Amino acid sequence: MKRHIYDCQAGCPVESTLQIIAGKWKSVILYHLFVDHNCHFSDLERKIKDCSHRMLAIQLAELEHDQVIAKIPTNTANRPIYVLTEFGKTLKPVITAMATWGDYYNAHMTKEAQQLDTNEDKKSKLDMPLPKPNLL
Repeated sequence: MKRHIYDCQAGCPVESTLQIIAGKWKSVILYHLFVDHNCHFSDLERKIKDCSHRMLAIQLAELEHDQVIAKIPTNTANRPIYVLTEFGKTLKPVITAMATWGDYYNAHMTKEAQQLDTNEDKKSKLDMPLPKPNLL
């Protein structure tokens, strides 16, 4: 898969990042690798229940191709582990920010649902403080 270096205009560095971590499951895979430090394929399958076996294999292969993760053989036949490479570890602030925002979103949606249930007046969506990151 050919990758491009974007340096043409404002916003292009975001495109460079997205071409590596875009994909429905790549960020989730990276999250689990940051939390657990290494995972077998079957561990990731258990943790990411909605991802099919085939899609997980594709996403792992793409992350490996992009040198974000490495597949390390183990003594157990056909049970390699997946680990973050040094390059992949540089994505920690990105994945942490995504997890923090996801916590904020979940709290916001829970609060909004509670307000709809009780018919309370809604506060500004920006009044809610961001939660502190609880991962990594």
